[in-house]
Amino acid sequence: MSGAFRLDAVSGRARAGVLTLRRGVVHTPVFMPVGTQGTVKGLTPADVEAAGAEIVLGNAYHLYLRPGLATLERMGGLNRFMSWDRPILTDSGGFQVFSLAPSNEIDDDGVTFQSHIDGSRHRLTPERSIEIQTVIGSDIQMAFDECPRGEADPRVARTAVERSLAWLARCRLRHAELTAHGAGPDGAGPGLLFPILQGASYEDLRIEALARTLELGPWPGVAIGGLSVGEPKDVTRRILDACEPHLPREAPRYLMGVGYPSDLLEAIRRGVDMFDCVAPTRNGRNGTAFTENGQVSVKASRFRDDPRPLDESCDCECCRGYSRAYLRHLTVCGETLGLRLISIHNVRFLIRLTSQARSAILRGDFESWADDRLARYAGRTEDPGAF
Repeated sequence: MSGAFRLDAVSGRARAGVLTLRRGVVHTPVFMPVGTQGTVKGLTPADVEAAGAEIVLGNAYHLYLRPGLATLERMGGLNRFMSWDRPILTDSGGFQVFSLAPSNEIDDDGVTFQSHIDGSRHRLTPERSIEIQTVIGSDIQMAFDECPRGEADPRVARTAVERSLAWLARCRLRHAELTAHGAGPDGAGPGLLFPILQGASYEDLRIEALARTLELGPWPGVAIGGLSVGEPKDVTRRILDACEPHLPREAPRYLMGVGYPSDLLEAIRRGVDMFDCVAPTRNGRNGTAFTENGQVSVKASRFRDDPRPLDESCDCECCRGYSRAYLRHLTVCGETLGLRLISIHNVRFLIRLTSQARSAILRGDFESWADDRLARYAGRTEDPGAF
């Protein structure tokens, strides 16, 4: 059944589960590569599938602006457009409206914003966000919310919570209407709707927002937003610690925008199931790789004659076939192959990491396994300050 979540094991607070969606099954914990504009940057769908991805993200804001909804409708939705036959999760566009638009005007009905591409003006409301995501045809949709910075003052955080809850009710109503009409590329209706929990760095506000969100449910999953937006890491962990006891056991928990190795492990040990981030491809395009022993910049001169792969434990295309010396050569020459190969490795590294975490949870020794991994990251980094 689409939207069914089965919890297979718990180790401490870490969870291993299975989420069944209409285009496939997702095993949690899971890292979801970000395909902002219908592509995981620099990688083909075959690359992403080979890396082990069970689900990717699409960005409603960017896809609405380009290629536009008319094109997506004619092409039969994003899955067909980008030749990806597995699940897709789309964000609501809210974060981008607040972070990317050169100017925006927010009110209780929605947001009027200026395109970062051509300066044109657009209106985004909770209803319109759900309609956009339905045209895209994603398996999981996110509710339209207001995302303040992580350390916003209490008044701003409270306003964002109240507005997000009001918008959530409207998202739910429009989602139900589109479901009844069989909207979407395949006539099966919109994807699952996840609410987004806001509340900035205030534990009491987060818990209140969660309680009020659950009153509007039940929900097939719950997202935690407004973290990883500039606040210190200890704030993120404190908020997760506060929220975890109140999150529904029977639904997956999605921490938005988190994707560095140590951050994934710290969140998994606090009961989070799903993650996304642009970090693996963004770092890859800058010549930086994740490894078992820390973060490596392949541009470093010491790799000029290094015959080793990026990570001897990794099974990706990059590590199976290419040396650090060759990757350094490609990167310093500005050859895109080098950046593509490092991106493939980074995506595979994070997918393997969450898969290894799942195995540790199923064995019942996640805490000791995670402590060992985190100690290695902290004590054996190849570059100072990694992770």
